[in-house]
Amino acid sequence: MLLKESVILILSLWTLSSGFLIKEPKEAKEAWGYVPVRSNASMFWWLYYADSPTQNFTDLPLILWLQGGPGASSCGYGNFEEIGPLDADLKPRRTTWLQAASLLFVDNPVGTGYSYVNDSLAYATDLCMVTSDMMVVLREFFKSRMEFQTIPFYIFSESYGGKMAAAIALELHKAVQAGAIKCNFHGVALGDSWISPLDSVLAWGPYLYSTSFLDDKGLKEVTTAAKKILNAMNIGAFKLATLLWSKAEDIIEKNTNGVNFYNILKEDTAEDTAVSSAAGETVPFLKLFQRHVQNQNKDKLNDLMNGPIRKKLKIIPDHVTWGAQSKDVFMNMAEDFMKNVIDVVDSLLEANVNVTVYNGQLDLIVPTMGQEAWLRKLKWPQLKEFNSLRWQALYACPQCTETAAFYKSYCNLGFFWILKAGHMVPADQGDMALKMVRMVTQQKH
Repeated sequence: MLLKESVILILSLWTLSSGFLIKEPKEAKEAWGYVPVRSNASMFWWLYYADSPTQNFTDLPLILWLQGGPGASSCGYGNFEEIGPLDADLKPRRTTWLQAASLLFVDNPVGTGYSYVNDSLAYATDLCMVTSDMMVVLREFFKSRMEFQTIPFYIFSESYGGKMAAAIALELHKAVQAGAIKCNFHGVALGDSWISPLDSVLAWGPYLYSTSFLDDKGLKEVTTAAKKILNAMNIGAFKLATLLWSKAEDIIEKNTNGVNFYNILKEDTAEDTAVSSAAGETVPFLKLFQRHVQNQNKDKLNDLMNGPIRKKLKIIPDHVTWGAQSKDVFMNMAEDFMKNVIDVVDSLLEANVNVTVYNGQLDLIVPTMGQEAWLRKLKWPQLKEFNSLRWQALYACPQCTETAAFYKSYCNLGFFWILKAGHMVPADQGDMALKMVRMVTQQKH
């Protein structure tokens, strides 16, 4: 059986245009394909057209979703675990974002998910390469699917995907202004984003202490570990900072009896991250990969993506296994991992690009306290006015009486504090996440 009944079965044909491999569904409900972005490097994309009972897809925006890691798959995790039309059991998702927008998932950087490299030298090693590759994808996408050129286009992201989204958004804005890419770019949303790794790390101790996951002794140990990362960052030793980051997480696990980094109120179901010390310096990077990327390639999702979904898509090369290159993706970005992109957000605001920040209340890896800390470092002239505003309570639905989030915005900057959500906001609070999407895409900040 190809897929369960919940998937629309479609007839398809192949087209090849300008090196852009496209799967063209007869009923245009979905489309997918590969874009060769560099020699020996190809990226996979998957498009779902908006599915609203009252509006045509042309009346709704297009959202690009970027997953974190780096190395976690948008086409896999974001699609089937968070916002796509089906969950990992291939059952319809009640809170799918397709009710509010068309969705474009891209497995990036190269080597993530179904994207692949044929040469170990082709992996992206920094944000500049990641951004350059995505520009190739977006340029080809909008050139080949002209129906989306005038539709409002947004980039939504999660975790490290937010760091990539900020840089990609700035480069896209420049490309649109220069006429290099024809699209109606409206803004970027940074969800639980790795914008300033240091600010997140420095918030770990205070956040865990305030939620009773650390005692005085534990707080001191975590604070000491965080200061070592700070010192490494101050001298530009970014790879060392990543190594120290891994050790700081070990200290947190020891003191909290294994708190869940993605939602402090959920049981940590991640696999044992123990690796052989024979690997030398690579041990901390392997542990980080296992803790933060491999756990998004769960057995169930892995079986789905390498089984029925692979059969449905029909274009995945024989030598490509979904997620098999993700460890190398993560390892190649180790030097770039701890660098912040606060200046990029400042540039977006200065360019009058709409920027939305949203964060889950129960997220540890990127605690809200850390997000607020880097926001205070912005040089944006309107920051004082933004900070002076009082937030407003939000409810997930008109009939709801329980506060689901807080929100405030000024000019082109907005912030959502999502309650009872961890790192993966749409997975934890699907109704509020969907409401947020509608707010972001239907009103200007």
